[in-house]
Amino acid sequence: MQLLLKGKNFVISDRVRTYVEKKMEKLDRYLPEVDEARVEITQEKTKSAKDRNVVQVTLRTNGTILRAEERSEAIYASIDAVVDKIYRQIVRYKGKRVDRYQGHLGNKRPEEEMPALDAETLTAIAEEGERKIVRTKKFQVVPMTEEEAVEQMELLGHDFFVFYNVNLGRINVLYRRADNDYGLLDPELT
Repeated sequence: MQLLLKGKNFVISDRVRTYVEKKMEKLDRYLPEVDEARVEITQEKTKSAKDRNVVQVTLRTNGTILRAEERSEAIYASIDAVVDKIYRQIVRYKGKRVDRYQGHLGNKRPEEEMPALDAETLTAIAEEGERKIVRTKKFQVVPMTEEEAVEQMELLGHDFFVFYNVNLGRINVLYRRADNDYGLLDPELT
């Protein structure tokens, strides 16, 4: 696994680097086919001290992306919390893969691929339940520029907006980021 560690408004000390590497090595045991792991540590200037330290982890594996973000007052607490969150995502991801695998080969479940779970993690996963699509909404997409899409999104009071980008000639999604700036999703077929 290639680990990329980046600091934004935060100088990554050797101690923090070692701590992150140690935590990420544990995840590598549960999901060895990870191609790349990105860890971004940001220190934001917020009114609330409890949201000041942000740690984002992005794992790329076999065309799948797992991502988690955590905020807290202490940087080590943020690292621990984000690793726990990404661990639960790995368990969910591996569970879906095993279920698909199990469907093809009867009741043979490859236990060696599944990480050991503690009672707290099992309870959290059980409480999540099955997610399903409960509503489908169809709407007409109007061709517009990114600036017009920002204006329309603000007028509607939404956190995201789907539109046909006339500059790019395809559907885009505009969204409001946590820092109150905007992000643009521009999908490409692979």
